[in-house]
Amino acid sequence: MLCILLAGAISTQVLASAVSASIQAVTVTGKVTDDTGAPLPGVNVLEKGTTNGAVTDADGRYSLRLSSGQAVLVYSFVGMISQNIVVGTQTEINVQMAGDASTLSEVIVVGYGTQEKKDVTGAMTSVKSEEFNRGIINSPEQLVQGKVAGVNVTSASGEPGGTLAITIRGPGGVRTGSTPLFVVDGLALDNSSTGGSTNPLNFINPQDIESVDVLKDASATAIYGSRGANGVVLITTKRGKSGRSSVTYSGSVGISKMARPIDVFSADEYRKQVTSLGGTLVDGGANTDWQKEISRTAITKNHNIALSGGADKLSYYASLGMMNQDGIIKNSNMKRYNGRINVTQKLLNDRLSVDLNLSASSTTNTRPPSEGNNGASITILGSALTANPTLPAYDSTGAPYKYANGLNPLRALQLWEDVTTITRIVGNISPSFEIVKGLVYKLNYGIDNSNSVRDQVSFPSLIPAQDGYLITNYKYNNNNLIENYLTYTATQGDHNFSVLAGHSYQKFFIQERSYSINKFAISNIDPRYNPGLGQDLTLTNNKPTGTAVKNELQSFFGRVNYAFKDKYLLTATVRADGSSKFGANNKYGTFPSFSLGWRLTEEDFMKSLPVSNLKVRAGWGRTGNQEIPPKYTQALFTSQIAAGSTYPLDNSNVYPAGTTYVRLANPNLQWEVSTQTNVGIDFGFLGGALTGSVDYFDKVSSNILLEVFPADPIQPASTTWTNVKNMKIKNKGLEVALHYQYRGANTFSFNVGGNATFIHNKVTGSPYSVIASGTAVGSGITGTTVNGYINGSPIGTFFMRQFIGIDESGNAVYTDLDGDGNITDKDRVKLGSALPTVLYNFNAGVGFKGFDLTANFNGVSGNKIFNNTANANFYKNNIANGVNTTPEAVQYPTESVTNPKPVSSRYLENGAFLRLNNLTLGYNFSPSKFGLDRWISALRLSVTGQNLFVITKYTGYDPEVNTDRSTFTSSSAGTTSLGIDYLSYPKARTILFGLNVTF
Repeated sequence: MLCILLAGAISTQVLASAVSASIQAVTVTGKVTDDTGAPLPGVNVLEKGTTNGAVTDADGRYSLRLSSGQAVLVYSFVGMISQNIVVGTQTEINVQMAGDASTLSEVIVVGYGTQEKKDVTGAMTSVKSEEFNRGIINSPEQLVQGKVAGVNVTSASGEPGGTLAITIRGPGGVRTGSTPLFVVDGLALDNSSTGGSTNPLNFINPQDIESVDVLKDASATAIYGSRGANGVVLITTKRGKSGRSSVTYSGSVGISKMARPIDVFSADEYRKQVTSLGGTLVDGGANTDWQKEISRTAITKNHNIALSGGADKLSYYASLGMMNQDGIIKNSNMKRYNGRINVTQKLLNDRLSVDLNLSASSTTNTRPPSEGNNGASITILGSALTANPTLPAYDSTGAPYKYANGLNPLRALQLWEDVTTITRIVGNISPSFEIVKGLVYKLNYGIDNSNSVRDQVSFPSLIPAQDGYLITNYKYNNNNLIENYLTYTATQGDHNFSVLAGHSYQKFFIQERSYSINKFAISNIDPRYNPGLGQDLTLTNNKPTGTAVKNELQSFFGRVNYAFKDKYLLTATVRADGSSKFGANNKYGTFPSFSLGWRLTEEDFMKSLPVSNLKVRAGWGRTGNQEIPPKYTQALFTSQIAAGSTYPLDNSNVYPAGTTYVRLANPNLQWEVSTQTNVGIDFGFLGGALTGSVDYFDKVSSNILLEVFPADPIQPASTTWTNVKNMKIKNKGLEVALHYQYRGANTFSFNVGGNATFIHNKVTGSPYSVIASGTAVGSGITGTTVNGYINGSPIGTFFMRQFIGIDESGNAVYTDLDGDGNITDKDRVKLGSALPTVLYNFNAGVGFKGFDLTANFNGVSGNKIFNNTANANFYKNNIANGVNTTPEAVQYPTESVTNPKPVSSRYLENGAFLRLNNLTLGYNFSPSKFGLDRWISALRLSVTGQNLFVITKYTGYDPEVNTDRSTFTSSSAGTTSLGIDYLSYPKARTILFGLNVTF
């Protein structure tokens, strides 16, 4: 018995000694390598449950002092599978980390399906929601501005809800409407306007978007055939997850001010200049900053609530949102109310899956009198820039001062109203059924309906004297899509393949109507609410107008994806499109593509190299373009009673109704074709911490569709459409994208990345010396060609007189190319292009504990901007006549006040810029520290600065600008206008405060 007790005491002492040793502090050293045995620098080694940690050095070694031997070490590295190891009595722990295949198995959206990133052979980029730009965002394009190499997003103005221009790998056509195809949850949208001068994509709440995938080369876009020539943007909205329910509120308040007012003369400078030039000074004794008077500190409020979750067979996502954005110019505003519900239901032992997506939105835009308002007699910006700064803004009662001669810009705001209301419902249902193992049938039926009403009111007034009028435009857009396709996927040994075959039918119907009425009496009743108060309604002045067009697309498409040993990849697609826009001779077009990929990292000879991913890609394909007005291949007739259209049947002066040709049939009009070759490489180093890609592309558009003046004198139409057979538009370029992500000890992390695109555009084979695109506007210069399409030069090449100075007589001197002593159109010179040759973007982020700071920059170089605002307003004769200008108008002391101001390089400026697009500082609270984790799972506060600064030599409001000054503006599709600035709505500088709470 004594022996037993003694043995027990000894055992207890030994156990106590072991426990005591385990809880004593211990230092652990070791080395971390990858699965090839190479050392891994930068691996985060953390004592679990604490902030105590270390990072491996260049040789993969580390040393860490721990609180006890009971500690658990967590080894983590980007692109590697994390490991947890109990220390125990070990003082040296060597770890070999394996690559995390999930980083290569990221699923991205492609046309009619998804694909693992490692298997992609085309040029495409996926941007997830956590990577989106921050700030006041109205449409999806702004979310990815600067995020994707080869994609150029230009906001035409800073107006709330204003239009955006987006090109992928350069413009490939001549006419307008050459934007990418947008596909939202499988529903291809119509790129036409839904009403007013607004962005048709404003109906999508950016908070609902999960990812944006950009398909850039023809091997990726050819599956969309005739609509993929300008690239494809796939927008995927959020969905719920089974077994996880949450309610999320996100809200923000933004404060915006005009970022860069134009430097016009102050009141004192104005007095000095008018007097020195011998002008008659009208001095009101004030010192008015008219740009400040018409602008304001604008407030933007945004509130969104999202519910998501699901059970075993059902998942859902629903949201409600409200946005109210005041513009920095008074009387401008955008209000948007939107709702969305996405549901996925699985049935029949998961063989049947039904996806339902439905969104509804109501958007109201209010605009001040500006360029683009139909019938607006004054532009508020032009009025403010040129108004006499010595005149007072308000009278003794605080109302805008009423001038007998001239118009107070504030009074112009009172006398004009432009309101557009758009309601839009977009939805689609997509059931899919697995017929047999690997064979899935899918139906996709979608509807996109929008209705808009635009009212433009000029109110009656005594000072200034005007009768007033009301113009009302109605627009209805309907888009119906039905698709049926089969997908078969199988694996046999080393062979993996997927085959897709399908049919698509899409119909578009667009109708517009316009009415007007004149001469309203002065009253407190808005003419919008009682048009019957108008006193002038005649067919001469108020003839109703309207149009209705229908366009249909029928398509057959197929795709094969094949992989051998997960190393060698092949993708081949073909699509045959038939469009009602073309005549019977050329109704169908066929658009094939193929691409190859080689995953070198799967080869045995690469296993010993410190490369986590290396893939070479090459592809070729053809896509089409049918973005021309409908019915232009058909003859058009009209019936009217007029001396020029009919003749009397007897000797009287009575003209019966006559039917005449307005347009001749054009059945030979064909598809425009874009052929593109792409060679690229994707790579990853440091276990996936450093990733990137390089792509070279060569895109050639041929059989160019162009609206021209007919050569045949008996053609009844003033313009006609044709294919310019030998004309080509070429885009060649190089895209580079890099990203590095580091996770260190103590929850410290940072990332840095960026992309650059070097692109060269050229027009060849044009039978015309110049195809005019952009034209000028202003007294004496309206209609003058500014830029165009010239052989051997890029699209948007500026073609004008070259200003070289002022002569002794005070007149401008221009380059005399032909030396005949006269400056004519023959002396116009090519002076650069509106297209940038370099697009660059970079971003950086850092995180520590709950804090994070991210910054996004974007810029362009190699482009020019024609400052039409300056050409039309800022010249010496104006200031001599009491019209305010900028100092540039009087930079030449010897210049005569009567010197003409033709379109010339005097007003052509460098358009390069670098912008801090957004800067965000955020803090993620830990709800458990406040005892709120039972109710709140996440809480975040943030502050974002948007457009904080821009570095540029451009003297206008902003260098990222494009006023639509296209030719053939009476047509529904003219030539593309680029790089012209005329009284564009200024951009804002914004500070945004945000709150996100998840329950």
